[in-house]
Amino acid sequence: MQEFFKKIANAAWFQNSITAVIVLAGVLVGLETYPGLVERYHNALHIGDQLILWIFVAEIVVKMAAEGKRPWRYFLDPWNVFDFVIVAACFLPFEGNAVTVLRLLRLLRVLKLVKALPKLQILVGALLKSIPSMLYVSVLLFMLFYVYAVAAVFLFGENDPLHFQSLEMAMLSLFRVVTLEDWTDVMYINMYGCDRYGYDADSVVLCSSPVAQPLVGALFFVSFVLIGTMIILNLFIGVIMSGMDEAQSEAVELARAAHEGAPSLELELDLLQQQVAEIQARIGSLARLAKHKE
Repeated sequence: MQEFFKKIANAAWFQNSITAVIVLAGVLVGLETYPGLVERYHNALHIGDQLILWIFVAEIVVKMAAEGKRPWRYFLDPWNVFDFVIVAACFLPFEGNAVTVLRLLRLLRVLKLVKALPKLQILVGALLKSIPSMLYVSVLLFMLFYVYAVAAVFLFGENDPLHFQSLEMAMLSLFRVVTLEDWTDVMYINMYGCDRYGYDADSVVLCSSPVAQPLVGALFFVSFVLIGTMIILNLFIGVIMSGMDEAQSEAVELARAAHEGAPSLELELDLLQQQVAEIQARIGSLARLAKHKE
């Protein structure tokens, strides 16, 4: 029976069918965003969703049965744990406003595509490997934002209170600048003064102390864009590319080991358990022999 279920779990048709069901699940969740379709085809959508849910349950059962007498090995794979949590959460009783939570959980089933497509697994693995390095880059970026935000409040707070009246608003405005979203408008407000640029009839009341700083404004925002966008944000790309290389190297090594018939983790565990059992038996026999001599 174990071999039978293992053949099914490893079969290409089974994996492709699950992938197709995942795509269909994503389509059904998307259709539920249209109230007219939900009202007209409520029963059909509900039946389709239940059918998909039980197909995923069958997938879990098949993969656990493929482990034979050790079904808990199914949970040794983090992706299997992810699948199990999503499917199990869909059986929780949701009523009233909590139905939105159920819809979001069903939407997460689309993420099962990451497991179904090996290339996506490499991408996710690269992102996970990059997290420690990205943390330090994020700290550096936060320091840059903090220094420039404090300086912006002192330099431009009176002229441009809409963007730099407080520290938190200054950091939010600088986030807009670093994404290059109309950042020149923010720069021109402080270069030419809020009375001459940027403030419309609704916000002109905030422009009570216009101050034009052409040189300071240009140097401040151009330097921030150069450092924040052109240098630090590119560090994120470099970190992710490094993680991508590591993930691809690991994938190649795993594929090579599988092709050359290298012992799998399960086989190594079985061998170790065998050796432990032999050692325990030997210890037992020596203990009996020592007791007999006494």
